[in-house]
Amino acid sequence: MSHDETTRGGARRGISPDGHRPSGLTGSSTRGGGTTRRADDARPRALKKGAWFDLGALAVMCAMIIIGFGPVWGTPGYLVPAVGGTVLGLFIAWLCAWRRWPAVTVAALAVVGYLVFGASLALPRDAILGFVPSLTTLQDLLLGAIQGWKAFVTTVPPLYSFPDLAVVPYLMMLLVALVAATIALRVRYAAWAMLPIVLGFAGVILLGTLETALPIVQGLVIAVVGLLWGGVRAMGARVGTHSISTEQSREATRRLLWYRVRTGAIILGVAGVAAGFAGPALLPDSPRTVLREEIVPPFDVHEFSTPLASFRHYAKDEKETEILRVTGLPENGRIRLATLDEYDGVVYDVAGEGGATGVFTRVGQEIVTAAQGDPATIEVTSLAYDDVWVPEVGDLSGVTWTGSRAADQGVGTYYNNETGTAVTLARVREGDTYQLDTLLTTHPSEEDLAHARVSEVELPKTARAALPANVSSKVAQYIGEETEPAAKLFLIRDALEAGGILSSGLEGQPPSRPGHAAERIDNLLENDDMIGDEEQFAVAFALLARQTGIPARVVMGFAEDEESERAAGEEWLVRGEDVSAWIEVPFEGYGWVPIDVDPDEDTKIQPEPQTQEVPKPPVLQEPEPPEEPEQNKAGSVEDEERDEADNEGFDWAMFLTILLAVAIPLALVLLPILLILAHKARRRTRRRTAEELADRFSGGWHEVVDAVTDMGTSVPRSATRREGAGLIATKHEAPGTLKLAHRADATVFSGRQPTQAEVDTFWEEVDTFIGGLRSSVGTRQRIAAALSLRSVRARMAGGRGMRGVLQDLVKRGSRENR
Repeated sequence: MSHDETTRGGARRGISPDGHRPSGLTGSSTRGGGTTRRADDARPRALKKGAWFDLGALAVMCAMIIIGFGPVWGTPGYLVPAVGGTVLGLFIAWLCAWRRWPAVTVAALAVVGYLVFGASLALPRDAILGFVPSLTTLQDLLLGAIQGWKAFVTTVPPLYSFPDLAVVPYLMMLLVALVAATIALRVRYAAWAMLPIVLGFAGVILLGTLETALPIVQGLVIAVVGLLWGGVRAMGARVGTHSISTEQSREATRRLLWYRVRTGAIILGVAGVAAGFAGPALLPDSPRTVLREEIVPPFDVHEFSTPLASFRHYAKDEKETEILRVTGLPENGRIRLATLDEYDGVVYDVAGEGGATGVFTRVGQEIVTAAQGDPATIEVTSLAYDDVWVPEVGDLSGVTWTGSRAADQGVGTYYNNETGTAVTLARVREGDTYQLDTLLTTHPSEEDLAHARVSEVELPKTARAALPANVSSKVAQYIGEETEPAAKLFLIRDALEAGGILSSGLEGQPPSRPGHAAERIDNLLENDDMIGDEEQFAVAFALLARQTGIPARVVMGFAEDEESERAAGEEWLVRGEDVSAWIEVPFEGYGWVPIDVDPDEDTKIQPEPQTQEVPKPPVLQEPEPPEEPEQNKAGSVEDEERDEADNEGFDWAMFLTILLAVAIPLALVLLPILLILAHKARRRTRRRTAEELADRFSGGWHEVVDAVTDMGTSVPRSATRREGAGLIATKHEAPGTLKLAHRADATVFSGRQPTQAEVDTFWEEVDTFIGGLRSSVGTRQRIAAALSLRSVRARMAGGRGMRGVLQDLVKRGSRENR
């Protein structure tokens, strides 16, 4: 029974209904009888002619899926991994169907094939000789199978600049072809193989862009080929139920098969062409849904400190230092470091969280942009610049890194199209070079803006408690009864310029404190003579404009001196003194327009002259002797005797007793206060002057933790800096803590030794942050925090004890834990 098949009548194969075997029928065939048994039914379909028909149909449909990767990749380079994955998947499915291996073996062989052939098909750059998998290649293939999908939809197309993303089309087509072919060759209802094909077609749409490849052609070919192939397989399954056939019946079956294929192809082709022409006219013209338009990229720009914190460093410490060499810029060029649109009362920072503030997406040598402008190529060389913020110009259409670290910088480059801000995780360091493909526009004049409308744009809101106290009153003073937004903007600008004095605290300039926290801006606005640098005036201008309902954001970068004689396109050596800050406001028809605040640099307040000459002491006039009372005569013996008696009668013992009675209790009260203040001062000095510069970053963070601990917020010693920063930010509504923690971690664990300038900048941020915390509470709470022993007890709990605390007062202690 195991080798016999039954006919529809139920008789055993090769046996007549009466139980007798027909004459001339032996085994599997006859010689001249014209009939044969279906002995080949026992063979796997992979060894039959129909298998090639199945694989060919699946290959055509997979090819239509592969076409969908074209717009997102940008070049034909995706064809190698995608076609290679398809061929590999079809071959593994055919081999396993031939050998009839179980599903576990199919999966294992697919994993092995993915890793072995992935080096030559998807990641040849790190492979040995271009095709032998290396450890790096295997690691990238394994990580790409998990993380590559996320990177694929969060990177700005075209993606040919990121060869590591070739893992996605390679793996996707390998899976689609493998599953579809396995079903077609091994499952009774082969039409189920269309399911992975349809899923693959939907997947390439979701992974693509709003720009389509050949969607009508792709859909029609998949539909026509799929229906024809499914119909042929269904008919073949029905014919295959007959166990005995003759040569005549087989020929008739072939003619019927090809007739139905031709007829079906003509019908489906005509229907497909009609649908191709009628579909776009009948269906609504709605944009298709792609994942890259819905998913926010997993990039947290808040890991980096605001570049505005380094403004005074450039203006003062690096004034004459050559920072960048730039060629290709027009006259009076500007270089943008970052656009800042989020203010928390401590720093103005980059938001990058959607809406008008944009999102950061990974970009490469070509960036798709809808911006308009004159194309230009800018060459940039870093001479002394060292930061993650990429100096750039205009609206970027591409970034090409050309230095020795180009590979690392290109992989980690992110760009925000809305704000025009670029970041590279590998940093821009001295000696790095890169090329910017950008679009430049000519900004409108003030007369043009006076008649333009300010666009309604939603920017991150600033909490009322974080605003400087004088903002509201100054806005009312500056704009008066004006109602037009553009007029308000320029009235505020003119008021700041009229009352402002530009000073970076350099020699010969009036004293000017750095920073742009709420306390510093409040101090700037409350004085009749507003003394500050462009950092403070730009922040004040933006806050005042935002108070009137005008969306404004701050931009930090470098601006060329208006008196510069450099011609367009010539080389510009950017120095620290070229650092600048301005605001941008959106106008209808013009986009974001830069507006400067340019106070008078001629000092209205002359600094006190410094001279080495010692001034002569003033000549004192002898005072006239006072007139003596008439009743007393000079030289009276009685008066002298009375004075001596009075002196001899003074009770010195009583005076000493009173003095001790007052001094001892006073000393008992003041001594602990002085000891506490001395300990905290000594602790701060030790942290600020640690032997290793990286330890000074750790010390700065410890100073923040101790400050909030004294204010009543307990930070567990086991918490990491980021965990502690989250606790502090939540408790005190101070998100600036997160930036300090990120920067401390990045410096301490980077493996490099920071510079003294970075240490000074970090401690300035620490002092500004602590000052902002203390200014947010009352005087009584500030005094209580200054005299609190909570932080001291917290350090004692770490194991050092009171003995360690007392030792800090007399000698330098060991370094604190990082």
